[in-house]
Amino acid sequence: MPAPTVSFEFFPPKSLQASFRLWDCVNTLAPLDPTFVSVTYGAGGTTRKLTHEAVEAIHTNTGLNVAAHLTCVDATKAETLDIADAYAKAGVKEIVALRGDAPKGDAKFTAHHEGFASSIDLIEALAETGKFNIRVGAYPEKHPEALDQAADIAFLKRKIDAGATSAITQFFFEAETFFRFRDLCVKAGIDAPIIPGILPIESWGGVQRFAQACGTHIPQVIRDGFANAEKTGTTELLATAIATELCDDLLQGGVDHLHFYTLNRPELTRDICHALGVTPNVRLQNVA
Repeated sequence: MPAPTVSFEFFPPKSLQASFRLWDCVNTLAPLDPTFVSVTYGAGGTTRKLTHEAVEAIHTNTGLNVAAHLTCVDATKAETLDIADAYAKAGVKEIVALRGDAPKGDAKFTAHHEGFASSIDLIEALAETGKFNIRVGAYPEKHPEALDQAADIAFLKRKIDAGATSAITQFFFEAETFFRFRDLCVKAGIDAPIIPGILPIESWGGVQRFAQACGTHIPQVIRDGFANAEKTGTTELLATAIATELCDDLLQGGVDHLHFYTLNRPELTRDICHALGVTPNVRLQNVA
């Protein structure tokens, strides 16, 4: 079985120390020859400027194909499209188009009175420019605000029909969760690639909070495993094993591309990729 292609998500740094961590992450994972890397956009648009700076720096200094997250939050249509145009002028050709989370303290997303009302509106506007490959989010266990999974998948189809070329899923912990979702997407007429999002468990406490916030089910076997691993100091080994097994199950089921949420900590992602046969692409130069 051939090794999969991979992609990685980073988040923009908010301090000098965080900048060093980001660049360590980029330099560690770039040799794995990712198809693309993405840079997130903070809740409420809080990292808009930092995201733009990180995207341009990674693109300029590494030559990696960078996908910039772009949301509808707290900006007019003109401001949002100006950001997109600045990306295009910098040579960035990929956008991950999202509605975005509500600003901190707000109970729910409220569109700017001169802004895009939804991710579909944003996707349509970006598609009209003809400048970008547009990716979107997908939710194997449904978006927390969706009425049900059928409604959520219908909304995903509308995003694809609006001009998106692929979808990246929220993280999950069982391959069957992804396969059921993929089958439902096909049944709904979605023919764009659905890329599984993988979250290596760097912090067990943090993952539990993430999962609760986005409605991701954590199997009891994983909960029991970490309860034991914390007593024996083997959480990193367990995290590597869990993610590698999940990825292997996905590959056995026909998946050929994996997207890793790195949290700007590259070691687990690197080790999982190596276990899957994704190894550094070293080019020999000046060899006599």
